[in-house]
Amino acid sequence: MLHKQVLLADDDPNVREIIRLYFRKQQIELLEADNGETALELAKNQNPHVVILDVMMPGMDGFAVCREIRKNSDVPIIMLTAKDEEFDRVLGLELGADDYMTKPFSPRELVARMKAIFRRMQPREIKEEEAAKVLEFDKLTIDTERREVLVNDEKVAFRPKEFDLLVHMAKSPGNVFTREQLLEQIWGYDFFGDIRTVDVHIKKIRERLNGLQMNFIHTVWGVGYKFEVEA
Repeated sequence: MLHKQVLLADDDPNVREIIRLYFRKQQIELLEADNGETALELAKNQNPHVVILDVMMPGMDGFAVCREIRKNSDVPIIMLTAKDEEFDRVLGLELGADDYMTKPFSPRELVARMKAIFRRMQPREIKEEEAAKVLEFDKLTIDTERREVLVNDEKVAFRPKEFDLLVHMAKSPGNVFTREQLLEQIWGYDFFGDIRTVDVHIKKIRERLNGLQMNFIHTVWGVGYKFEVEA
C-alpha cells in the first residue's frame, strides 16, 4: 500500500491508541488530535488523505470541524459518534461527511473502510468517450473537462461528488438510477456509508440549481432518481 496519512480527532486516548496500533500494522501514518481546534489546524497544515472526527469533543465538536474543513477541502471525512441516532448521521452528511461509524466500533472495520477509500482515490483511466465534453441543456451547461457548472451563464460551485453525480445522471437523461446504483457508480462498490448519502447530495445539487426555473433532477418514488429535461 502506498504511504497514506490519516488524521484522527478523538478526545479518548484509549480509542486513539487502539486505532494507532491497527493503522501501524497497515503502514498508515496517523496524525492525532484530542480536540477540534488541534484537528482543524492539522487538517489545514498537513493535508491528510482522510480525516476521522469524533462528534463529541470538548470545545469545537466534530460537526464544527467538519464544517470548517469543507470550506476549503474535499478530503474524505468519517464521523465517529456514540449516538446511534438518525439526526446525527444526517447532520454529518449534510455538513459534508462521507461516512460515519457508531461507537463502539471494530478497528478492523475502520481499517477496511480506509482501504476502500484509498482504492477509490487511485486515479482511473479515462475512456476516450468520457473525456472533454460539454453537456448543454436549457439554461444549464456542464463542462466535464473544466469541471464547471453554469446556471444562467453564471458559474456555480459544486463539490466533487456533487459534480460527479450530476454529470453521471446528465449523461443519461431519462434513465432511472436507484440509490444503490448511484452509490456503486459514484462512491464505489465497496462504499460502507449510509444510502442517505445519495439523498443528501441530490438535495445539495437541487439547491445549487435553484437559479433555474425548472427541475432537472426528478424523484422516482420507490425507485430512485433521474435527470430529465422538461418539455
